[in-house]
Amino acid sequence: MFEVVNVLLLAAGALIGSEVPAPGAATATASDEVRLSCERFAARLASVSLDECLGIGLQATDGRSVAGLPIVAREYPPVEARPPRGRVLLFGGIHGDELSSVSIVFKWMGILNRFHSGLFHWRIVPALNPDGLLQRPGSRMNANGVDLNRNFPCPDWLAATRDYWERRTGKNPRRYPGPAALSEPESRWLAEQIERFQPDVIVSVHAPHSVVDFDGPPHPPRKLGSLELKLLGTYPGSLGRYAGFFQEIPVVTIELESATSMPSLREQKRIWIDLVRWLKERLPEAPSSPAQTLAAPGG
Repeated sequence: MFEVVNVLLLAAGALIGSEVPAPGAATATASDEVRLSCERFAARLASVSLDECLGIGLQATDGRSVAGLPIVAREYPPVEARPPRGRVLLFGGIHGDELSSVSIVFKWMGILNRFHSGLFHWRIVPALNPDGLLQRPGSRMNANGVDLNRNFPCPDWLAATRDYWERRTGKNPRRYPGPAALSEPESRWLAEQIERFQPDVIVSVHAPHSVVDFDGPPHPPRKLGSLELKLLGTYPGSLGRYAGFFQEIPVVTIELESATSMPSLREQKRIWIDLVRWLKERLPEAPSSPAQTLAAPGG
């Protein structure tokens, strides 16, 4: 499966590389891109202020959306004297109309900014689908009209995704898997992060099903805050099937109650505390090997 993914990553890079130039070409610096991203997020999200976003310490990565917007991220690396137990890749906003999934990730990064102990190595992406997020109204799909959570590789991808999309959804445009696996720059970038970072756990934040979903090796968290475990199953092209089943990486999907309204402050903290507690129980005491660093534009 890894060999197939590598081929797909290379093929997707050749397919889309010339179509997603960095905004501002060579004139925009990484700090300019972060400020512009924060201005856009603050204008779109009632729960995230410009100062809050700028204070997180985000950096522009080498990832770009279809429209050329940067995919920004924050790395919380190991503390020098303390090897981490494991690596955690956490992201929100793969569906752009799930605004709360982006906002709550900012709140959790704020907690890590104050209390990061180095117990885990975190790589956090608040908005994987900035094009969909910044549309008004927000769009589940990216700017190509593709559901990014149906665009990841799986065996017989074309036949499996077409069968599901055509027969099960009646060609619902909100579930369109795209023309090929990893055809989209956002899903391709996330697949590259999984390959580079080698996470021990992936946490994906969604809304509004009000449950905890889980794919991959046992054992799942039974409850995060008020959200209880309910296994929803996977779909052809979904991240859960790609990473959870085929790569055997535990994938925790946090489905918030509302896509447009934030949980209470107490609930935000409870979900976070329960997640960290589960990670402590789930990940071994043995330290993780070093991961590749987060690539910046042109890096």
